[in-house]
Amino acid sequence: MSGLTHFDADGRAAMVDVGGKAETERSATAKARVAMAPETLRMIVGHTAKKGDVFGVARIAGIMAAKRTAELIPLCHPLPITSVGIDLAADGEDGVLISATVKTTGRTGVEMEALTAASVAALTVYDMCKSVDRGMRVEALRVVAKSGGKSGPFEQD
Repeated sequence: MSGLTHFDADGRAAMVDVGGKAETERSATAKARVAMAPETLRMIVGHTAKKGDVFGVARIAGIMAAKRTAELIPLCHPLPITSVGIDLAADGEDGVLISATVKTTGRTGVEMEALTAASVAALTVYDMCKSVDRGMRVEALRVVAKSGGKSGPFEQD
C-alpha cells in the first residue's frame, strides 16, 4: 500500500496526521455537468421549474455540502473553510455546467470539499428537474485546479 496516505503500516484505513504540516492558503476547484434534454435546460434558464429557482437552490446545496464534507467522507479532516463559490451555467443546449471553488487556510487541501460541493449541486439540479426529465445524467465530476500545500499547484481541463 505504499504511496497511499490513508493506510497505516498494517494496511488499515487511517486518518492522516496533518499536525506537523504548515498552514497555508489553499484552494480547489471542481466541476461537474448535468446532461439533460434541451427542454429541461430551457425550463431551468426560463425560471419555470415547478420547484423554483434551480440554480439558486443548487448553489445553496453546494455551499452546505462543502461545509459538511468531513461528516460524509470518513477520512476527511474538518476544515475551517473561508470561502465557497458555486457557479452554474447553461452548457450548450443540453446541459448545466457546475463549478465549485473552496478556499481555506489550513494544513490540508480542500479538493474533497470542492468535489462534494459540485456533486451535491449537480444532484440538486437532478432532484429539482427529475419529474420532467428522468434521463438526466450527472457526469464529468473532477478536480480542475488546486493550489497551496506541499504538492504545489495542479490544473487540468
